[in-house]
Amino acid sequence: MAAVGFWPTYFGPLLRGTLQTVPVIHFHATVYSGWLLLFIVQIVFASTGRLALHRKLGKVGIYYGFGLVVVGVFTALSRFASRVQAARLEEVSLPLAPIAPLSDMIVFPLFFGAAVLYRRKPEIHKRLMIVATTILLIAAVSRMTFLGTPVPLPVFLVVWFLPIFLAMGYDFITQRLIHPVYVIGLVGLFILRLRNYVGETDAWSDISRWMATFVS
Repeated sequence: MAAVGFWPTYFGPLLRGTLQTVPVIHFHATVYSGWLLLFIVQIVFASTGRLALHRKLGKVGIYYGFGLVVVGVFTALSRFASRVQAARLEEVSLPLAPIAPLSDMIVFPLFFGAAVLYRRKPEIHKRLMIVATTILLIAAVSRMTFLGTPVPLPVFLVVWFLPIFLAMGYDFITQRLIHPVYVIGLVGLFILRLRNYVGETDAWSDISRWMATFVS
């Protein structure tokens, strides 16, 4: 899903040698792609019974997960600072602060932190990890222009929630269970998606102007 969403604007041009972007974007893409790879490896270890390896790598994953938050916030503020400086040079209105990545970096650590706390309860831990990682896919889905420009909200939610829907379907087929972690996760993700409306308010404009004084 991440590769599909970012293919037109990042991975495709990168492979063709035509991508022009700043180093912080490459760093961000590398770190976040690494997280998805780590997540897949951990699923393989857990599902094949290699739990000792899963736990050892999980210790690294704890630092990696919280490192994602640092990288995400740094990248968002770095790009915001560049836009603020450009706006002042061109004497145009200051841009709005990037509510999307900043709100992602508030919600992701909530679910990831809960997953860390429940790491000794695998039935809860693994589901929290699925929800936390699904949060990070929101940026990829928003770039799937083949779904519409902008992507219609119902379509957006179905595509974004797909990993959780698949996991819920697996639970229901194998255990006749709909785990509350997934229900809470879906509610949390839906609320997160509403940040677009917050970004259009006067209050967010005021916050953006306040933030601009610190990043430029």
